Amino acid sequence: MPSVVNDSCIKCGTCASVCPVSAFHACDTQMVVDPDTCIDCGVCISECPVGAISNDSEADEKWIKFNAEQAKICPNAND
Repeated sequence: MPSVVNDSCIKCGTCASVCPVSAFHACDTQMVVDPDTCIDCGVCISECPVGAISNDSEADEKWIKFNAEQAKICPNAND
């Protein structure tokens, strides 16, 4: 179950800095998680200062879809 970012994200980059597999991508207004890269370690969830990241089993379907689609077109945050 990969992590999912919602629209509470303030794009601070904390998630990307703690992610061990570089699963975060920086889009125009927020960060997103690449579900194919995420290993569901949960580090980002506990480190997000605004609680914008959750497990996909707890996330709204629209954010699951949004993260998957945007991860394909937004640059990786660690590049």
